[in-house]
Amino acid sequence: MSRTSSYPEKNGDNQNEDHYQGAGGQINSTEQPETRLLSEFRKDTEAHKVYLAGREYFGEDGQTIELRLVGKIKHQLSTDPTLRPEYPSPLGLTEFTRQVTKVTLGRSLKPLLESRVLDIQTPGFNAAVRLGAELLRDWFESTSWSGQVYLSVPCDGSMASIFEAAGIHDIRQYYYWDDKQRGVCLDKLVEDLERAPQESVVVLSVSGHYPTGADLTENQWDVITQIIKRRKLFPFFLLPVHALSTGDLGRDSRPIQKCAALGMELICAQSFSHCFGQYGEAVGHLLCVLKDNSLLIKKQCRAKEIVKSLWAQPSMMGAHIVATILSNPAHFVEWQEEIKCIVERCMLIRQLLKERLRHLGCPGIWDHLTTQQGLFSCIGLSGPQVEFLANSKHIYLLPNGCLNVSAINGVNLEYVAESIHQATSL
Repeated sequence: MSRTSSYPEKNGDNQNEDHYQGAGGQINSTEQPETRLLSEFRKDTEAHKVYLAGREYFGEDGQTIELRLVGKIKHQLSTDPTLRPEYPSPLGLTEFTRQVTKVTLGRSLKPLLESRVLDIQTPGFNAAVRLGAELLRDWFESTSWSGQVYLSVPCDGSMASIFEAAGIHDIRQYYYWDDKQRGVCLDKLVEDLERAPQESVVVLSVSGHYPTGADLTENQWDVITQIIKRRKLFPFFLLPVHALSTGDLGRDSRPIQKCAALGMELICAQSFSHCFGQYGEAVGHLLCVLKDNSLLIKKQCRAKEIVKSLWAQPSMMGAHIVATILSNPAHFVEWQEEIKCIVERCMLIRQLLKERLRHLGCPGIWDHLTTQQGLFSCIGLSGPQVEFLANSKHIYLLPNGCLNVSAINGVNLEYVAESIHQATSL
């Protein structure tokens, strides 16, 4: 195969590698490598360089894509005379939040019917996390909460700094990814959650875990959900690439539906930038399920105060596009077909890479490539092997050996596989 390079747009989100310290071990914000990697990639003059550390979905040509339906709806909205330029509510476009909440909760709509749901449009995923973190500070009625927030190891490197910016500094860790098993280690995860103090906030990836791509199974979610309920922990869910794991919004959010059906309070930060190809629009959403509808007005007022101090109001075009598609059955079916193609392509890349590594005689077992799902994958390379790929082969991925599957394509797959084989054979 011929070789080519992919030149992704600069991404504002950052990542880092956290080292597991066990339950209670605190995370200190460290320098995040994504900005450095992207800078090194852009300075690299090799024609066959490959950047695998990006966040966006990249098509077969190595570029981000705009969904056909999204382009069509965007054009329709731009010529709609009924859409007037005006300041939106601080809480965002009502139709957008209503539609997103419906597809996220699925059949578990009891909290919505009982007016126990606070839903807010945000300018992107990180903004949703930040708003959720701000709301946590006075969420609990008791004075016993001292602000423990547990993050997975590894996790999105920006998470700790977002919570710290909201004034929450007791950031701790729980075991998630096991390098030897190359998957989720449920036993150690459970052990850490069992040790967490009551009312601790546990930040959980719902689907498409970043950066590993390894998600909890339905049975594992049953175990985790029961622990959260019994230990009186507070789930803070993350859905940064909603729908890009299974191709279905409802299936991707089943753990949220499970907790809501059990009557649990929860917070969920979501992004619709990936699944609608609207990276410039930064379409985010925060969903809060309350224990009592008497708290709704108070939480809404507090959310408005916080929003006005952070971003005043979100932009409207992206939210209009998402709301238009979700509220129209014909549009929704067409959108699902496009998303299905994206998910199938990512799974095909995983299968082809696994088969090629096996054919080359690459040491190790590579089945985890196809048991993971979504955009990201932790393939299990060591730090020296990752450095070898960057320095000798001009292939850039995160220090913990995680990469964006969609950045591999028919042009560079052979080169990436051969380079990984060389790295693991040193």
